[in-house]
Amino acid sequence: MTQEAIAPLDGVRVLELGNYIAAPTAGRLLADFGAEVIKVERPGTGDELRNWRLHKGTTSMLYRTLNRNKKSVVLDLRTEAGKQAVLELAAHSDILLENFRPGTLERWGLGPEVLNEANPDLIVTRISAFGQTGPLSGRPGFAAVAEAYGGFRNLVGDPHRAPVRVGVSIGDSIAGLYAAFGSVMSLYQREARRRDAAGAVPLAERIIDVALNEAMFSMMESLIPDFQAYGVDRQRVGGRMEGIAPSNAYVCGDGASIVVAGNGDSIFQRYMHTIGRPDLAGDPGLQSNAGRWAKREELDQAIGEWASTLGAPEALAVLEAAGVPAGPIYTAADISADGQYAARNMIQKFDVSTGEEILSDVGFPGIVPVIGEQSLPIRNLGPDLGEHTQEVLGGLLNMDAAQIKAASGSDEVIQP
Repeated sequence: MTQEAIAPLDGVRVLELGNYIAAPTAGRLLADFGAEVIKVERPGTGDELRNWRLHKGTTSMLYRTLNRNKKSVVLDLRTEAGKQAVLELAAHSDILLENFRPGTLERWGLGPEVLNEANPDLIVTRISAFGQTGPLSGRPGFAAVAEAYGGFRNLVGDPHRAPVRVGVSIGDSIAGLYAAFGSVMSLYQREARRRDAAGAVPLAERIIDVALNEAMFSMMESLIPDFQAYGVDRQRVGGRMEGIAPSNAYVCGDGASIVVAGNGDSIFQRYMHTIGRPDLAGDPGLQSNAGRWAKREELDQAIGEWASTLGAPEALAVLEAAGVPAGPIYTAADISADGQYAARNMIQKFDVSTGEEILSDVGFPGIVPVIGEQSLPIRNLGPDLGEHTQEVLGGLLNMDAAQIKAASGSDEVIQP
């Protein structure tokens, strides 16, 4: 079987009504593995992500990345024709994705009950800041707020300083992962019931409710049980991980930093001998992780002093020879040149339009997880605004030119 033929979700159609990152991430994951994802965008501006991190032109690389393998259809949901087109597309779809503020679809006359009338088998996956129920459900919120509510932000950064944010939209991305997982899980349930002649899945079980704050909260490991069982309130510890030592980043003599995870009991012994500190390897108080955590400052100072005497490549070579897990801290340039990423087709090259010019041979991140030995090939980058309006509305819904214009609210429908 060729890579091109590996498409586990072939035959699944997804209607994406989302903007920004969360719902589009879910749609991207489904599209990556063969689903036909029809992305609905507003006329004129489209998804606001088209303008995020826009370095040149009219369409950002961020949009091209998160909306790969999809089709773009322009619909004006302020019009009855646009809303009717959504219902007709829903009738032809397996999954609907949305990440509007709770109540928005209902105000548009496109709530789950209405969608269910159009398609009694439709899976409705909803992403919002705090979920569709509960006292905070009506609040708007981006991932930054949800990361704070979920306990994540409190643990990021150095002690005695304000918490910081990681450099990517981690809350949106994790919510998108959960939304994709929930959608496929519900799809499996639907197909299993069909196979067993068990009847249709009730609407309540076909509504997948993903809250950004809960998606982040679910990543917090034993934060709550440790607090409720022992009164332990985890704090920010910088580059370390609470309760695990020695594991940190260290500055080498050439100014580059490396990460070393030497916290396993047997690894610790090799680690200390490697850096010329057999005294620490033999210290009875350092034979367990708890003891090492208690003396983390002393250990980090010893490791830092050793690292400062070597350049990063030399330090990493010494640690690798000793079997101590370590690695460089990669930049975009490092990733672009890395043989491991290349071997697994994790950077795929495309000629890409900025909306003003074509840039040649630009790398984009590959598809995860790998099926086979390499990343599956990306079929297409995030589409131009309305690129597939004619194809979808005319082909799938059999609309004529006047109907397409009424539904899209635009004369600028791109011809196939």
